[in-house]
Amino acid sequence: MRTYSCGASKSFALPRGTPTFCAVISSPETERVDKWLWAVRVFKTRSLATDACRAGSVAVNGRPAKPSREVRVGELIVVQQGLIRRTLAVRGVPETRVSAKVVDAYRDDQTPPEEFQKARQQRVQHFLAREKGSGRPTKRDRRLIDRLLG
Repeated sequence: MRTYSCGASKSFALPRGTPTFCAVISSPETERVDKWLWAVRVFKTRSLATDACRAGSVAVNGRPAKPSREVRVGELIVVQQGLIRRTLAVRGVPETRVSAKVVDAYRDDQTPPEEFQKARQQRVQHFLAREKGSGRPTKRDRRLIDRLLG
């Protein structure tokens, strides 16, 4: 006989060959904020999420969050990623990292479109910026700039 546990504190014995249907599907009610940010694909690694929390770039309900801060459904998380200030509402707490297709079931991205526009403008301005003393753009440079803007 084998002893089985079904997620609860109770364990029971079944004879060999008996199929076990022990599928308790429930998600945890709380999760660490760094693990949640990693699981819903805001950060590529959990250590990057932890570093962002320690740097003060993550706030939960308007208060700075340590990496070990517990996150619950319904809370609002604000993450500063470079120029973009992302606003996320917690819809659910996944057990592990979820695929990109399923991520919308666990978070509601409330980031205004203007935030993403700021990042796009900065990328173009950085490309167009020329070093002081580099002179006028060459004909090739001008054509590249025209192709980018036109």
